[in-house]
Amino acid sequence: MRELAYEAVVEAVCDLCIEANRILPSDLKTRLQHACDEEESPLGRQVLGDLVRNYEMAEQMCLPICQDTGMAVVFADIGEDVHVQGLTEAVNEGVRRGYLEGLLRCSIVGDPLRRINTGDNTPAMLHLRIVPGDRLSLTVAPKGAGSENMSAIRMMTPAAGEEDLVRVVTEIAVQAGSNPCPPLVIGVGIGGNFEGCALLAKRALCRDTSLRNPDPLYAQLEARMLEAVNRTGIGPQGFGGRVTALAVNIETGPTHIASLPVAVNMGCHVTRHAQRVL
Repeated sequence: MRELAYEAVVEAVCDLCIEANRILPSDLKTRLQHACDEEESPLGRQVLGDLVRNYEMAEQMCLPICQDTGMAVVFADIGEDVHVQGLTEAVNEGVRRGYLEGLLRCSIVGDPLRRINTGDNTPAMLHLRIVPGDRLSLTVAPKGAGSENMSAIRMMTPAAGEEDLVRVVTEIAVQAGSNPCPPLVIGVGIGGNFEGCALLAKRALCRDTSLRNPDPLYAQLEARMLEAVNRTGIGPQGFGGRVTALAVNIETGPTHIASLPVAVNMGCHVTRHAQRVL
């Protein structure tokens, strides 16, 4: 059994919170740059150019890419042969240090109705998963409210087909309009149950947008959904154009014979995440 130091986890989470908020993943940089060439609308191209300059300046000046530095969503894949004393506490301490030391906006309230800010962006939204091995993989994915508020779940039945799934994703994107700050990365979870499909959709947002689902059926469905969303004409920041979404990522899971849950988790043009393996 490998023992992993508490402070190592704290430092890693702290660094990841700051990195994720300041540096856009390279695949999204590439997609935004390509979108500038693909967009036919002059205003859309101007908006996309501003978005590219924004992430470039954020990285150069060590500033957040977006003023909404989000809820700290942390995926922790912990090996069966590694032990961390106080993992949950270590993650929250890392978030606390990262947001305070990184001068990131603290956006978490301790109670949904009393609305009192916790002052340090804790607690994190922590998702634990047991995996083989003796390593701890940490992914920090700050999630802003603008895109999160536009997400949705549909509890469908097995009678629904691929066309119905494309229609649902497109309808949710249309209802969202400019609110989630397009161009979007759309995470789609299919299967599981009510909460399971939402987690699948959230994990889908952390997948490199250059990687398609390994199952050809779902890879083709990702392409069809992306094409349908981009046909809506919402465009960059809702000003109209052909680039409403940069990518659609689908993750799937087993489900009940009488159910077909579908979750659509909207990610904005700065769908942020950073990873480290300890």
